[in-house]
Amino acid sequence: MKVSVVKNILQANDRIADLNKQLFDEKQILTINVMSSPGAGKTSLIERTIVELKNDYRIGVIEGDIQSTQDAEKIAATEVPVVQINTGGACHLDGNMIRETLGQFNLDEIDLLIVENVGNLVCPAEFRMGEDFKIMLLSVPEGDDKPLKYPLMFHEASVLLINKMDLLPYVSCSPERIRQESLKINPALTIFEISATGDHGLYDWYDWLRQKISIKKMS
Repeated sequence: MKVSVVKNILQANDRIADLNKQLFDEKQILTINVMSSPGAGKTSLIERTIVELKNDYRIGVIEGDIQSTQDAEKIAATEVPVVQINTGGACHLDGNMIRETLGQFNLDEIDLLIVENVGNLVCPAEFRMGEDFKIMLLSVPEGDDKPLKYPLMFHEASVLLINKMDLLPYVSCSPERIRQESLKINPALTIFEISATGDHGLYDWYDWLRQKISIKKMS
């Protein structure tokens, strides 16, 4: 019975996610779903990305947290439209939550929609929301065993950002092991090694986004 209930929930979510995707495609909005464990650096990455790209592209952000508006306030300081979703305990965002926020944006004035998911390495990978790409952050202090422990997240992601490379001398972690184990799970995975508080690897990430936005605009 439990398996059937979970299957029904996922199917209902997928129907709404498909409607979201149709809308994003019609408006030619590149939509990315940024996922990680708590503290991996999602908000810092999004802030840096906005600062780099906002003069060239119109950006909107949906912030997902169980409680508080701290991250949304940080994003609002970059002067892009942002909507906060507080899940009240749910460990992920889903298609319906995203759909409920869309009326608060002028979708005709957005080129890139960034969704910062709730910090969690399990549930967010299961729930589509209409995004073009799932983006995963993994920080080196978390260790290099995460692909083996949380394979679904790595399987579903299109991009893996190995973050906090500046801390590598101080922690026990092998980025090469992360890369090898991740590619075993998902050979199509694009991997960047970055530091969201510095410049290490970020320009490769920015270039990837620029390319995907351009492709979306031509679709």
